[in-house]
Amino acid sequence: MRSWALPSAFVLVGAGLAAGSIARGDTGAGLFLLAVFLLLGGVNSPLLFPRSLTSAEALRRSEADGRPVVYWRPGCTFCIRLRLRLGARARRAYWVNIWRDPEAAAVVRSVNDGNETVPTVFVDGRAHTNPDPGWLRTVVGGG
Repeated sequence: MRSWALPSAFVLVGAGLAAGSIARGDTGAGLFLLAVFLLLGGVNSPLLFPRSLTSAEALRRSEADGRPVVYWRPGCTFCIRLRLRLGARARRAYWVNIWRDPEAAAVVRSVNDGNETVPTVFVDGRAHTNPDPGWLRTVVGGG
């Protein structure tokens, strides 16, 4: 089951704020707030990121086919930026949510001085913390 808590919270808060604004007679502000919070819910939803694997499964698959492994977490603006910049190419990497897999969080901490800094991307066994999206686009193909 993917994590829908954060995106659901954005949608509920946005709906509440929008309803309050509309009830006070400010329909334009209400609709704007609703749109902003729906957007925040969308970019933080599991729909934006490819299906998460466990760290062990992603690393096993990466060894077999050479695809990068991207460690991420919901709500991370750098992860969202990376995912959006990769576009459809994001499916050419294996994505691991560190909040769903304690082993994944441990892997990230082991290469980031004990910090859970994401995105952390493994390419050919080497860790790259918060890499340039353009570089990763080249790695996954399609420059």
